[in-house]
Amino acid sequence: MAALLAAAGCSSSSSDDSPPASSGSGAGASAAAKKLSGTVTVFAAASLKESFTTLGKRFEAAHPGTHVTFNFGGSDTLAAGITAGAPADVFAAASAKTMKTVTDAKRASGTPATFARNQLEIVTLPGNPEKIASLKDLTRPGLKVALCDKAVPCGAAARKALDAAGLKLTPVSYEQDVKSALTKVALKEADASLVYRTDVRAAGGRVYGVEFPESASALNAYPIALLKDAPNRAAAREFVALVESAEGREVLDGAGFLRP
Repeated sequence: MAALLAAAGCSSSSSDDSPPASSGSGAGASAAAKKLSGTVTVFAAASLKESFTTLGKRFEAAHPGTHVTFNFGGSDTLAAGITAGAPADVFAAASAKTMKTVTDAKRASGTPATFARNQLEIVTLPGNPEKIASLKDLTRPGLKVALCDKAVPCGAAARKALDAAGLKLTPVSYEQDVKSALTKVALKEADASLVYRTDVRAAGGRVYGVEFPESASALNAYPIALLKDAPNRAAAREFVALVESAEGREVLDGAGFLRP
């Protein structure tokens, strides 16, 4: 009996260290992956809400007995929570800078991998009533513009785009994440904002998006990492593998993300 228990213990330990399956779902998933169970806690940038929610559902369907929970928010806030000891398995950030906060604190396991990029758009009310056609139009007197806070990746990207255009503006508010910035416009509390194109697409007919050339100089890279003290390490590794797989790229492409 002691020998059997010892063998079982070795088997359980080795499953956590086995390489991730080539895909996080599908009939071809490995035998080890099929035995996954428990909750996977993912801290992810607010702009990933729609695509990661879809991937979470697919992961659960492919691995009965698992449950993926998400904490979406500003990447800087999420990174601060992780470095303070918040229990999580995976971190997906909207910038390399916020991921560096986690890696510098030695909370990441291995080297984070960039899985997508994102680009800014000007967001206005449906029909674009203020006739905004360029980044310069945001500086018009009387126009109410909301921006992401400077510490948030979308805020840093907005500042970079404005600097590239040689423009300065004073927003009516600084928001803690990109969803909040878009909501300000959708609720008519601001005339315009700078958000990711993926968020404009996800909002559908609630808002209208305007592309601008300076956004090309402010692309954000999205890194993902398994966390060092992940409570459900085996399942977390498979979720990361799903995000990086062809299936994951298909979902991200559909949401409007750019390839890494």
